[in-house]
Amino acid sequence: MSEMYIEEIRKFLPHRYPFLLVDRVIECIPGETITAIKNISVNEPQFTGHFPNQAIMPGVLIIEALAQATGLLGFRTMSEEPSEDILYMLVGVDNVRFKRQVVPGDQLVLKAKVERRSKIIWKFSCEATVDGELCTAANLLCAASPKDEQ
Repeated sequence: MSEMYIEEIRKFLPHRYPFLLVDRVIECIPGETITAIKNISVNEPQFTGHFPNQAIMPGVLIIEALAQATGLLGFRTMSEEPSEDILYMLVGVDNVRFKRQVVPGDQLVLKAKVERRSKIIWKFSCEATVDGELCTAANLLCAASPKDEQ
């Protein structure tokens, strides 16, 4: 349905360098699915230590990239931009599988599908691929809650 470029992504996600992990949204169907991309560059700070002689994208950052994509899908589904009073957080990760290493030069395709929504809790099925090959699959639970309840 609708693409999003970095300027619009930054309106929906509070993350900034070096932790903004979505470069572009290719497709977003509110209430259903999102497909986004993260271009992997050797210049990213995690590669100085993970690993100096064989750069591999940390699995936790792949999960974070998927979580950021779910945030974009959630806000698009609700047809609103983030509120200063609401915090959207990753609250659970289930059934995680890492199938392929992600390395500099790869384009990570992030896909998330809304499985269900119950009040403030959202459940998503997610996958990350490179060149059509599955890298990571996971179910993510996210919550949107007032900041004063944290």
